[in-house]
Amino acid sequence: MRKPAAWLFAALTLAACSSDAKTATTTAGTTAGTTAASPPATTTAASTGTSAPSDTGSSAATNGSITLVAYDSFAVDASAFDPFTAATGVSVSVVTAGDAGTMLSKAALTAGNPEGDVMWGVDNTLLSRALASDVFEPYTAADLAELDPDATALVPGHEATPVDEGDVCINDDIGWFASHDLAVPTTLQELTDPKYKDLLVVENPATSSPGLAFLLATIAEFGDSDSGSGGGGGWQQYWKDLRANGVAVVDSWDIAYEEQFSGSSGKGPRPLVVSYGSSPPAEVIYGDPVPETAPTGVIESTCFHQVEFAGVLRGTKHADAAGKLIDFLVSKDFQEQLPLALFVYPVRDGAAVPPEFEQWAVRPAQPLTVPPDQIELHSEEWINTWTDLVVR
Repeated sequence: MRKPAAWLFAALTLAACSSDAKTATTTAGTTAGTTAASPPATTTAASTGTSAPSDTGSSAATNGSITLVAYDSFAVDASAFDPFTAATGVSVSVVTAGDAGTMLSKAALTAGNPEGDVMWGVDNTLLSRALASDVFEPYTAADLAELDPDATALVPGHEATPVDEGDVCINDDIGWFASHDLAVPTTLQELTDPKYKDLLVVENPATSSPGLAFLLATIAEFGDSDSGSGGGGGWQQYWKDLRANGVAVVDSWDIAYEEQFSGSSGKGPRPLVVSYGSSPPAEVIYGDPVPETAPTGVIESTCFHQVEFAGVLRGTKHADAAGKLIDFLVSKDFQEQLPLALFVYPVRDGAAVPPEFEQWAVRPAQPLTVPPDQIELHSEEWINTWTDLVVR
């Protein structure tokens, strides 16, 4: 199956978002051929030449440009910002700053004197860290009431605005299970059953964001034995059982999906992989030849929900234009471009998605979640414990 670079970047967008700022993330860096230390790439949306509004004291009124800081895998085409420029006279330069964890670390170091005006890509696994670092200036989007209320509730102070959402889930190779006359597992617990021995590949949560999301899914499902919330040994015992059942651990999504997963072009040995709820429609859209049905499925009960945010960077000299850009990012027209650009869902109610998403993607009714403040408080401890249990 052919996987163009645009799809590969897009499929890794959520992975880049939720990487831990204190760990090296190989998902976006390896796929894109860059590392967090690489010089940032800049793309500037063409200005339409209309006059800029009179931003109070901002250089946006002088040079007609503001900067959107994003993670490396931000694959939205520069032309998507043309309507914003036509309406405001302000063009948008997109500057990438590594994976999302690295991007947030840089923003924290420059808080109050930012390198851009708006930042896109902090997700709910990094949200508490961003708020504690005081990188954002509160702004209430004009259309806030049109956005998913569960997403907006994560930031009651409006320091950041939700811009998209999606889910990290176990994907299965439909054909493999059919040919082996084996039922696809339907729960996380079933993955420890001996009949699924050596079938699952996951990403390391210390080096990959979908790996971290999957670890969080198991914590949400089984509780924490150390805190007394996990009956039967909690998530710690669950991972001991997965290890005994032959789970494979790799450093990044591209290794897991493109090399180890039997349902991908790499035709690897394992028919179960940690990927995304939106991976099946990507297999259809970019199939060569295009398949009549999605060759991969999603195990809905395993999904961990992720929400991405954008916010006005504290200290920007272009606060008025930055706020207008936030409004544009959640506009219906821009939101409807996100599914095929980033393989995520719009966060705006009523924004349409492509028919392939309607038919093949999975949006669980009750995805697994962990509160952002708990992720910030315990993520390092959880990753260290996981490492001791699984890979040492």
